[in-house]
Amino acid sequence: MPPLSRSLAVGSMLAILVPATILTAQTTDRAIGSWTLDVAKSTYSLTAMPKSLTVTYATAGQGLTVTAKGVDAQGNPTSTGYTANYDGKDSPATGSPDYDTVSLTRISASIAHITRKKGGKVVATLQRVVSPDGKVLTITRKGTDAKGQTATDVGVFEKQ
Repeated sequence: MPPLSRSLAVGSMLAILVPATILTAQTTDRAIGSWTLDVAKSTYSLTAMPKSLTVTYATAGQGLTVTAKGVDAQGNPTSTGYTANYDGKDSPATGSPDYDTVSLTRISASIAHITRKKGGKVVATLQRVVSPDGKVLTITRKGTDAKGQTATDVGVFEKQ
């Protein structure tokens, strides 16, 4: 193969592969995996602090499957979950008396916004942020508590 042809072939391959690599890196969800709540570093005022909580994120098509299992403040087991795409559309959620649908919006590979609804009404908004080193996940949840007051919970999770 002549040098010019070889250069064109390599250049063409790079023109195709480099943007695909960048796109894949931008759409990779850094939350994928299992995360355990660090109760000592978390603050809850919207709801009672759970005794334990593990949240697992798994890739599902253009979005994720999320499962959360733990023990609530009263010592009862909890289990919630959903599968949703990053399209801002409501998807069914199970296991929570507080919400029945969620919608996801990806901001970046490290940040996502989640909206929780009950009966079509927004009950909480969440921002999920993975730290630059990929070891800490912070979920800030804003909503209305049982007294009708706006409150915020900040859950700090460590990667398992």
